[in-house]
Amino acid sequence: MNKLHIWIRASRPFTLPGAIAPVLAGTALAFSEGKGNFWFFLLVLISSLLVQIATNLVDEYADHARPEGKRKLLAPYKVIALGLLSPTAVKRGAMVCFGIATAIGIYLIVHSGWPILVICLASIAVAYFYSAGTIPLGKMGLGQPLVFVFMGPVMVMGSYFVQTKSFTIDSLWLSIPMGCTVTAILAANDLRDFEEDQAGGKRTPVTTFGRNFGRWEWAILVIAAFLAVIVMAAVKILPLTSLLSLAALPLAIVAFRLVRSGRERPQLAPALPATARFHGLFGALLALGIFLALCKSL
Repeated sequence: MNKLHIWIRASRPFTLPGAIAPVLAGTALAFSEGKGNFWFFLLVLISSLLVQIATNLVDEYADHARPEGKRKLLAPYKVIALGLLSPTAVKRGAMVCFGIATAIGIYLIVHSGWPILVICLASIAVAYFYSAGTIPLGKMGLGQPLVFVFMGPVMVMGSYFVQTKSFTIDSLWLSIPMGCTVTAILAANDLRDFEEDQAGGKRTPVTTFGRNFGRWEWAILVIAAFLAVIVMAAVKILPLTSLLSLAALPLAIVAFRLVRSGRERPQLAPALPATARFHGLFGALLALGIFLALCKSL
């Protein structure tokens, strides 16, 4: 394998829709109000991807450093355990990603003001301490709430704010279905890792209440996302064209079948990338629906 292929594997591409979809949604809302800016959208998207990749690299490094990490099953993206990259290289990769994201953040702060500073500092802190530190936040049962907040409202409203310099109730409502679907990705991850998390003392809804609870939680999150869009379109918070996001339902059904039928890690593993693909398509179609409403009004 060449170095580029190895780094792409280390970045965990299947997780990246989680970083893209909320930015698309917030940007589409900004454009629908005539305030969108493609340049700032591009910068926010790049920084969002870099923070997500850095988070994955920190998780890889921290997981390898802990004794319990050596007892985990060897996933194909575990580049340190596979001997493809050294721990030092992975650590430096995370630092580079955080560094570039910080530089972009400084530029956006100068343009948009202090609220972006708060968002950037909080996002980088959560991204790092989610997996690293003496007691990682993700190990304390805070994983799903943090993912919902930071990859839902914070990312959607932050993307919107960079381009409009304002926070609105509509951007908050729009962030709710995005928060639900991205949290479903982590719910699928927790279902897959139930035995490992339980053995390592990691608190998640699944280790606390069991896999059946996790399956119900996944289903409720996805159903809530669809219902939120339908209700917002009905009360005219979102345009009717936002119902285009319902076309992601077939992918949701595919992922649900994997979540429902899997009983052990090998059967549940495909549910994670399947849920990520659903989230990415759902967010892209929701953004496209909002943008189409703008085109229709022109």
